[in-house]
Formats: sequence, C-alpha cells, structure tokens
Amino acid sequence: MGKLVKMLSADGFVSAVALDAADIAAEARAIHGASSVSAAALGRLLAAASLMGCSLKSEEASVTLRVSGGGPCGVIVAVSDSRGNPRGYMADPYVELPLKETGKLDVGAAVGRDGTLTVMKDFGAGEPYIGQVPLVSGEIAEDVTAYFAASEQIPTACALGVLAGRDGSVPAAGGWLIQLLPGAPEETVGLVESRVAAAEPVTAMLARGMQPEEICRAVLGGVELELLEVIRPVYRCNCSRERVKAALAATGRAALEEMALDAQTQARCHFCRKQYAFSPEEIRALIAAGTPE
Repeated sequence: MGKLVKMLSADGFVSAVALDAADIAAEARAIHGASSVSAAALGRLLAAASLMGCSLKSEEASVTLRVSGGGPCGVIVAVSDSRGNPRGYMADPYVELPLKETGKLDVGAAVGRDGTLTVMKDFGAGEPYIGQVPLVSGEIAEDVTAYFAASEQIPTACALGVLAGRDGSVPAAGGWLIQLLPGAPEETVGLVESRVAAAEPVTAMLARGMQPEEICRAVLGGVELELLEVIRPVYRCNCSRERVKAALAATGRAALEEMALDAQTQARCHFCRKQYAFSPEEIRALIAAGTPE
C-alpha cells in the first residue's frame, strides 16, 4: 500500500505533497507485464496523477493525465480519484531501450518529446476542466511542472522517480509536488527555489527508506511544515461488467449487430486487464434497449 502526505507551511504560503508509490508501481508493472523503462514511465505518470488527484475536493472527482509524446511507448494514461488511488495503461508496455550514459533508464526516449500532456479534471458535476501543454522533456515531472505554470499559473516544482529492476521488481517509486500559494513573500519564494534546486533525487531518498513526510522536510529545509493528512493510496480500477456493457452500447447499433453474429464478444479493461465475455443474447438485448445509430 502506498503512502501519501499532504503538508502546509506554518505561514500558509507553501504546499507540499509527497508519495511512496512502490507498491502501486509494482502492481501496475505486474498487471501490464511492463519492461523496466515502460514500468518507469507508467509509474511516474501514476505517481503524478495520485499527487494531483489528492487535491480534488469532491469524492466523485477525478483527474486524468494523458501523455502522447511520439515515443515507442505510445500514449500513456493515468487516472486518479480524489483519494490519490491511481490506475493507468500504456499503448506498448514492452519497449526495450539502451540505458543512458549515466546508467539510468531513458524514460524521455521511451515516452518521446514531440507531443503533449493533457490534463482533464472531472469534478463530478458540470463540465470537466481540460488543459494541454507541449511536452518539455518526456520525463513526466518537468512536463507536469510546465502544465501548472502554463495552465493553472501556479508556481510548482515536481519530482518523480521509479527504480525498476530487470527482474520485474520495483524497489522504489514515488514523487513530490511543491507549490507556492498566492501572496508568498519574495523571501519564501527564494528559499523554496534554492531548496528545490538542491534537492536529492526522490528515488535515492525512497531507496534509503525515507518516509514521504521526511522527504518533504528534507526538500524544504528551512520551511516550517505542518502535517495535514496521511492517505494510503492503492492501484484501484473501477471497472465492472455494467460499465463495460455501457461502453459496448456506446459503440452504436451497427457495431453491436456485428458483435451479435459472433459466438462470444470479449472485452478487456485497459487498466486492470480483466476480461469480460458477452453472449449474442446479451448483445441483442443491448440493441433492443436502444443504442446510438
């Protein structure tokens, strides 16, 4: 089970959220059978979605991050509810690439840098908010930072990391998101900027066993922080037979009539890989219930 903490500076001008997502990234890797670099890319986006999702106020709210960078991984999607429980998938989880000269996984090359990050916030009622920014690096954290600067005008720093072993393990994964709130004095702005610039890689801190609260305090040394909340997010898919049936109905009458000719219609959830089977009688029942042309 993951661990996420929400913290606020004593003066109310700095918000910090940090996450240990090793279990979440490991489950995602197991579900999708992902290679090391694919697991790192998906794990980073899942962590970003969780860090952003936990700020949503409504229980019915959710945030969706979609990265389309033109790299071999293809489109990557992560969704989180308001308690930071993420789920996700990618077009090609089996990508293999050479390591960087530094010996690290080349997530930017796997994701690609020629494309966009799209963020959709569904508040559970009314029209969702959609923001889109060009990718900066494909490394995910820098792209999330760019999104906040361009779309929400909130000074934000983000760090994400995943250690993915060749044996299928995920020894460490997580990240942090730090934001300067309206009215922050120049002294606070300067301190936060200098501390963020000098911050140790988040995977190094997690690999040493540091807890999310300790990571916030280490990154923001000199800023007095108060712990607001501790959340235990998990990889959570909300698919069900009824949801899949509704998705099939939305494909339209012509597609359903074609499905009804088959001995069985198979549908698989992108997020958890669970497979659902529908008989011709069930498909014909959907047609009879009335579907879009």
